[in-house]
Amino acid sequence: MSDSLRVVSNTAGIARGAAPFRVRYLVQLTVSARHGHLSDEVQQQLREKGEKLLHFFNRLTMIAVTVDLHRDHNNKLKVEILATAEHKHEFVGTDEDEDVLVAFNKAAAHVKQQITHHKEKIQDHRRDADYSGNGAK
Repeated sequence: MSDSLRVVSNTAGIARGAAPFRVRYLVQLTVSARHGHLSDEVQQQLREKGEKLLHFFNRLTMIAVTVDLHRDHNNKLKVEILATAEHKHEFVGTDEDEDVLVAFNKAAAHVKQQITHHKEKIQDHRRDADYSGNGAK
């Protein structure tokens, strides 16, 4: 099992033309394996790919990647990604493939879709007709 704690800097502007500022987030990234061992090279690749989830939602506090190396009858292994964000939001992606990195990419796509849906939900809650006063009579 590999565990790392990283400080990631994110640059964002306050308003149009405003000077950018740096926001630092502390992210715990864990890569673990069941029924076997992952090489250091594969662990590093999974760590780097896991950090890329922060591009989609920078308020993630923990990313746990679990690789189950026990192959099923189709000779596939399983990868699970659990990304935890502020305010107890969890995004889970699992997938199976013969290759670890391919299975990770598929699971990461599931997590990205959940994050995108969550962000749209957060950003659109003020545009609801009930809040604007125009929809209810």
